[in-house]
Amino acid sequence: MPMNALVDNLDTDASRHAHTAAWIASVLRRRIAQGLLTPGSKLSEQALSASLGVSRNTLREAFSTLAGESVVVRIPNRGVFVASPGAEEVREIYRVRRMIEPAAVLWGLPTEQDLDEMDLIVARAQEARAAGSVADMADANQALHQAVIRLTGSSSLLVLMERVLAQMRLVFHAMSSAPDFHTHYVQRNVDIVARLRAGQPAEAADVLRGYLDDAEAELLGHLESGGRGTPASGN
Repeated sequence: MPMNALVDNLDTDASRHAHTAAWIASVLRRRIAQGLLTPGSKLSEQALSASLGVSRNTLREAFSTLAGESVVVRIPNRGVFVASPGAEEVREIYRVRRMIEPAAVLWGLPTEQDLDEMDLIVARAQEARAAGSVADMADANQALHQAVIRLTGSSSLLVLMERVLAQMRLVFHAMSSAPDFHTHYVQRNVDIVARLRAGQPAEAADVLRGYLDDAEAELLGHLESGGRGTPASGN
C-alpha cells in the first residue's frame, strides 16, 4: 500500500499540532488495526517522514515504541517491517484480553446507546457472514471488542486495547488459510450483546471467557501446525 494512503482521513488539526513520536505510533497502530498494513509490509522511513511531515529521528522513536509492542520488527540491513506474530505473541495477547475484557463486561455500565451500537456491530457481522466476507467479519469483531472496553469508561484501557487490536489484526492474517475462523465467533458475539441487554453481565462474561479460550486454542493450533507465513517477508 502506498505510504501516503496511511495518512488519508486523519484529523488534520491533530496532525498539525501533534507531530510527536507518540502520535505517529498511534497513526501506524490504528492503520494496522484497520487492516491497512499487513504482516511483512516494509515501512519506508523516507516515504513516511514525507507523508507525515516529521523528521526521521521522530519516526524512528515511533518505530521503537511499536517494536516494544511487538507490532513492528527491525531487521538489520533491511529496515522496519510490520510484524508477523507467533505462538508466544498470541498467548500474551490472550493473557491481556482475558484480564480486561470479561472484567469490562462484568463491571461496565452499558448505556442504551452503548447497547444500540453493539447491536449494530453484531448485525454487521451477521451480514458479513452471510456474504462470506472475512474482512468485514474481522472489522466487526475488532469494533465489538473495542466497544466492550469502552464500557469501562477508561481512556487508559482504550489505549491498551488499541495496541491489542493492532496485534490481533496481524494474527488474523495468519488465519487467511482458514477463512471460516471468524464465522465461529459471530454468534458468540451476538450472545454476549444479548446477555448484556438482558441485564446479565455475569453470564455475558462467562460467554466471553469461553470465547477467548477457544479462539486462542484455535489460533495456536493453526500456527503450530504450520499455517503461518514467513515473518517480515516483505511480500
